Amino acid sequence: MIHRAVLVLAMLVAGCDAVPLEQPPTRARIADSSLPPIKDFASAHPVTPQRSNADMARDFLDLHFMLEGGSTLPVFTRFEGPITLRVTGRPTSSFNADLSKLLSRLQREAGINIRRIDDGSAHITIQSVSRAEIRRALPKAACFVVPNVSSLAEFRRNKRNPSTNWSQLRQRNRLAIFLPNDVSPQEVRDCLHEELAQAIGPLNDLYRLPDSVFNDDNVHTVLTGFDMLILRATYAPELTTGMSRAEVAARLPAILSRNNPRGDSLPSAPLQETSRDWIKSVEAALGPDTNGEARKRAANQAVATAQRLAWRDHRRAFSHYILGRMIQASDPTLAQKHFQTSMHFLGQSSNTVLHRAHIAARMAAYEIARGNGPAALTLVQPSITTAAQFENAALLSTLMLLQAEALELTGDFEAARAVRLDSLGWARYGFGSDWAVRAKMSEIAALGPNT
Repeated sequence: MIHRAVLVLAMLVAGCDAVPLEQPPTRARIADSSLPPIKDFASAHPVTPQRSNADMARDFLDLHFMLEGGSTLPVFTRFEGPITLRVTGRPTSSFNADLSKLLSRLQREAGINIRRIDDGSAHITIQSVSRAEIRRALPKAACFVVPNVSSLAEFRRNKRNPSTNWSQLRQRNRLAIFLPNDVSPQEVRDCLHEELAQAIGPLNDLYRLPDSVFNDDNVHTVLTGFDMLILRATYAPELTTGMSRAEVAARLPAILSRNNPRGDSLPSAPLQETSRDWIKSVEAALGPDTNGEARKRAANQAVATAQRLAWRDHRRAFSHYILGRMIQASDPTLAQKHFQTSMHFLGQSSNTVLHRAHIAARMAAYEIARGNGPAALTLVQPSITTAAQFENAALLSTLMLLQAEALELTGDFEAARAVRLDSLGWARYGFGSDWAVRAKMSEIAALGPNT
């Protein structure tokens, strides 16, 4: 019973790319919707960075002067002067509102002079195209950003030109962001945040950052307080394109003191550099081109590497989380132990509260499969607040649907009905089409011990 339920869970919890159990219905059925209106998040609630300015400076330098493959960049780059942005293609119905919110946050929280224009050339072009067009241009990408082009057609013509290679970038004048227009509203928004942040800010991602979208673990999907501080520092008047790492490093303490005075009083607690062996294992475990057994071996290798390096931070937790996901179908009880271990290493830090919410969803599903409604509620209820705070509608709706199942197990059917109904507007933002929302409901309902 638990085995079957967790097999269902392997496809459903907290992911925008989950595969539904049913095929999309006809367009006529999609149009004939009885679901509640789509919901979205009214305002952002970023958390102030919880690290010292000394550690912030190290993160800033590694984000700006390194690339993900390990190579280094010789100079600092950013846009100089006001930044203009235009949108082409066929954006989704939710896109304009999400873009406006993001631009407002960048202006308000990061102090960046960026505005949207409707006509003419712009520094940044966002082109909204189909997912298939993006994959034809870059097969493994869900969305991406490229320097020195303004359209997908121009990128195809210049794909092998050094001008489109980030490692050759020495100044920022013009670039393009390519976003899908046939995925869920949340996936479009998440791509927008990540790619626009890279377009105007750092080019690197660092697994050691627990509170940032500049991290390939994809836990955070909207720009955080840490990210906004990094971007505000990026556009500080003391910095300019062409500076060396040493020149930027000399100016950072004053910049960070001015913009984050609390960080001067916090003690430095730098994490170790992330092992390339660990990164390779994680990439293999999560990569689309790896078969099931190879992914499981890679996840075990990631755990072993984290243990060998004696890590006790969110990266160690992430290793166990990945492995737990890999073995859910074959050994749900052992998977639950890995999730518990992951929770242990995450601790109670405010930097890891969203990580804990993702794991709590999977642990709650296990308890529902066992018929333990009270245990599931204990896991789910605080995580619902977290998912809302961090604007993750897919996770929020999943947690609420799990809460409804747990409430039914305790006999509170009226509360279960109300929570389930309230979850659907969030599910429409998080998962998109009506058939995907209904499939999600069916998947979570199938976790119950009596189904």
